[in-house]
Amino acid sequence: MRNHVFSAHVLAFAALVFVASTALAQGNLPPDPPHREWRASWVTHPDAPLREPIVLHFRRTLALDAAPASYVVRVSADNRFILYVNGQRAGDGPARGDLAHWRYERFDLAPLLHAGKNLITATVWNWGIFAPIAQMSDRTAFLLESEAGGADSISTPDGWQVEIEPGHTPLDRASVTFKTYMAAGPGEQIDAAKYDWQWNSPGDTSTAWVPVASPMRDSVYPTVNKAHSADTTGDNNWGLIPDTLPHMEYTPTSAGAVVRVDMIGSEQPGWNKFPGSPLTIPSGVHVHLLLDRKTLTTAYPILIVSGGKDAKIWLTYSEALYDKEGHKGDRNDVGNRTARGLRDLFLPDGGQHRVFEPLWWRTWRYLDLDIETGSEPLTLESLTAAFSAYPFKELASFESNDPDLARIWEISWRTARLDAHETYMDTPYYEQLQYIGDTRIQALISYAVANDGRLARQALEAFDDSRLPDGITRSRYPSSLAQTIPTFSLLWIGMIHDWWMYRPDAGPARASLPGERSVLHWFAGYEQPDGLLRQLPWWSFIDWVPSGEIPTYDAKGESCVTTLEYLGALNDAADLEQHIGDAVFAGRDKARAAHVRSGLYEQCWNPQRGMLADTPDRTSFSQQANILGVLYDVIPQDRQQEVLKKVLAIEPGTTPGGTLSASYYFRFYLARALEHAGMADQYLDSIRPWRELLPLHFSTWPEVPGDTRSDSHAWSAHPIYDLLTLVAGIEPDSPGFATVRIAPHLGALPGLKATYPHPQGMIEVDLKRTGSGLDGTVTLPGSLTGTFVFAGQSWPLAPGANHIQAK
Repeated sequence: MRNHVFSAHVLAFAALVFVASTALAQGNLPPDPPHREWRASWVTHPDAPLREPIVLHFRRTLALDAAPASYVVRVSADNRFILYVNGQRAGDGPARGDLAHWRYERFDLAPLLHAGKNLITATVWNWGIFAPIAQMSDRTAFLLESEAGGADSISTPDGWQVEIEPGHTPLDRASVTFKTYMAAGPGEQIDAAKYDWQWNSPGDTSTAWVPVASPMRDSVYPTVNKAHSADTTGDNNWGLIPDTLPHMEYTPTSAGAVVRVDMIGSEQPGWNKFPGSPLTIPSGVHVHLLLDRKTLTTAYPILIVSGGKDAKIWLTYSEALYDKEGHKGDRNDVGNRTARGLRDLFLPDGGQHRVFEPLWWRTWRYLDLDIETGSEPLTLESLTAAFSAYPFKELASFESNDPDLARIWEISWRTARLDAHETYMDTPYYEQLQYIGDTRIQALISYAVANDGRLARQALEAFDDSRLPDGITRSRYPSSLAQTIPTFSLLWIGMIHDWWMYRPDAGPARASLPGERSVLHWFAGYEQPDGLLRQLPWWSFIDWVPSGEIPTYDAKGESCVTTLEYLGALNDAADLEQHIGDAVFAGRDKARAAHVRSGLYEQCWNPQRGMLADTPDRTSFSQQANILGVLYDVIPQDRQQEVLKKVLAIEPGTTPGGTLSASYYFRFYLARALEHAGMADQYLDSIRPWRELLPLHFSTWPEVPGDTRSDSHAWSAHPIYDLLTLVAGIEPDSPGFATVRIAPHLGALPGLKATYPHPQGMIEVDLKRTGSGLDGTVTLPGSLTGTFVFAGQSWPLAPGANHIQAK
């Protein structure tokens, strides 16, 4: 007979799509009222360590006379929880934040409840020193509050029990098969012989269960552990706020298909049919099963096995395969290559239908099962996966006769999706950290493709929360390991301006203005009399280049490139202050911008090279400096096209004449400069670096050219945004996207079709070339009006269908 854990798990997985669409999702619940009083208290195990790696199980019964129409709970934990109702997964969380902004999730459990006795359970874990860098923490604890009080309440602590799970532990860095920077958390080990396989069953009679206790037992207030909101005073460190994001997806996806079997001894027939059908591996065998998904994913692998006492199963998750020299090459090549990276370990105990699923999702295209059996056979019953990411919907579209653009769109969207979860992430494999430089691009993609600003608002607020006492933001947040990149604070101001232009609610931008002012006040302290910035503390990252990174500085410690980013922030701040802030600050920012712009041209323009230099000594040059010099009009408008032609002539990854080339990331700003200088028709020629990746069968875009560490990096996904805003030419023409400007730049394309999700509905563009002109239709939703611009002429656009005949 199958044990309860197996049957409940399979039942829950089969119902994933159903559960995701029910009232369990907090997106279907009304917003939680602010400043509310909490009745529940934080709980933990009475004897377990509070800050060491640990997995705990919690349980409580709920007796109901009838199935309720609604049963809403608020749930949080430190570090994280997975909540179950009658053995079915109800959800997980909390979304990451800092201690002063600790999120709780809301679930309506009614679809999973029934008349009679119900079992409410949760797994809570804290990986301690092994936790992801993005995970902030105080101590291991769990919190659940029923919105309904009275006899049907299951608020902690009343009636709750807890046990330590000794069979589920983190692996140290020795579990990673190559030495590199890994910030995303540990591999995990499940030792089936130690694991309590009945913990989620009503019949579990383990003596390990004990009443819960306060997690503040080592504090000066050991019995005071009541939950409190972020804006109220409490005797613990978790300032609770509601999670305003939808729950992350947890939906079925493929784990991959076997593409290679490596075995000491003879391979058995049919082994490559797994996981489509079960596979029994004889005793005393060592075998590698290499699975390929064809595309990268972020998902929970779910492996179910029977038998195999004393076997070892290592699961290695790899973005690509490596040759003997450690190079990746063609991502489709599986011959004589191996998977490297993060690993999990599953130790079967000989029992039936044992389920391995890590507590956190994994990232892989290739999954290597390294299996050693002991004295008895091991049956691999199934291997499935549950995809997890922010539930963005792909609403925009772009069609042309260029098949490369269709593939670039697809890969860009997959990259954007896999790099978006409870926060944006630079990479889902190595770091899983929300950096400002990456996030600005990701947010714009979210606006343009999905018409979704919720994750971007989270990011804007997180970066504001990260600000140091002297004014600037951290480079990434949330993060338990502090890192400061002052230039990223300038890009945060750009993010605020982006929100103000694209989203109909100016509130988040207005709320960010005090932070914007503090950032610029900090930078003013480094502004020299000549308008340039002297060398900044910490790490003033601008871009990766073949020789390392920029900026560079002259003997006086001044940098033109850093100052150019400062100028861009002053421009954005002045615009924000003029419209939604303070006119006095707007005037100050404009005056400072004019002084800085003048100083940049005087100190950094090299007339012999006809380019801006990186430093006032005019000995080093880069695409980056000249891209920003065009974008912010330091370079006179009548010379901007001349300069950009020089920039475009530089091959990616090269340094002709010592001029440093821009990375995938910084070519986002190149696209903006092309548009600014009236050269956007050359954009499609500028994306050759992405076209050159297609024969290598990337399924997501890498961090850098060549032997890149990361195969999925959010900052390289901007072509999907560029196709909509430059090629189709659909952009906001006034704050809040109140009006639209459509200025297409088809390059060599004979025509295009595009749809763009505006807050009022879908914008549709259908255009064909007619000699040197354009013919087609532009359809605007609702009451939206705008302007169509082509070849130096403009035409008004009205709501509904507009016929375009542009000569």
